Amino acid sequence: MSWHREELLKDDGLKETQLSSEQRYDGYFMNVQRDTVELPNGQTSTREYMKHPGAVMIIPVFDNGDVLLERQFRYPLHQVFVEFPAGKMDGGELPLQTAHRELLEETGYTASEWQHVTSIHNAIAYCDEVIHFYLARGLVKRDEQKLDDNEFLQTMRVPFGELELWVKQGWVADVKTQLGMFWLKDMMTQK
Repeated sequence: MSWHREELLKDDGLKETQLSSEQRYDGYFMNVQRDTVELPNGQTSTREYMKHPGAVMIIPVFDNGDVLLERQFRYPLHQVFVEFPAGKMDGGELPLQTAHRELLEETGYTASEWQHVTSIHNAIAYCDEVIHFYLARGLVKRDEQKLDDNEFLQTMRVPFGELELWVKQGWVADVKTQLGMFWLKDMMTQK
């Protein structure tokens, strides 16, 4: 049997209906909700989840195939991670606007070519966050980083093959960066 998108994503017999909702935490970056839902079998249950404004990740590629990466300490896991540039969407911003802003702020680079690659939901069990992936080419260093007061990161230019090796060795544990590397590899082999 061949599935069509509409059939695959149809909520027939699976949908949960919100009966009530309360905000349990109102933070700067995210909020926590607790909803009471009616299950498909008529029973009720609760669902706790984080609401997130959405984000972008940029896959910056130089003309020779090198990629631009960042090293950043991530407090929840108390370690430094290697990542593609990324950031949350500010109120009213379109994803591509956020991508332009974040690339310039975090790296000092601009790009002349932008391509939407995909959008992912990286934590569907407990968060509504969506991350939009953009490929950025035609990179030009325009300025110094303009990081937020509480943001510290280092940029590095790395050959694509080295990034691929780091992912395979487990040195790049950030899932969005791993996915971005695989998408980039696929796009490079299709040329």
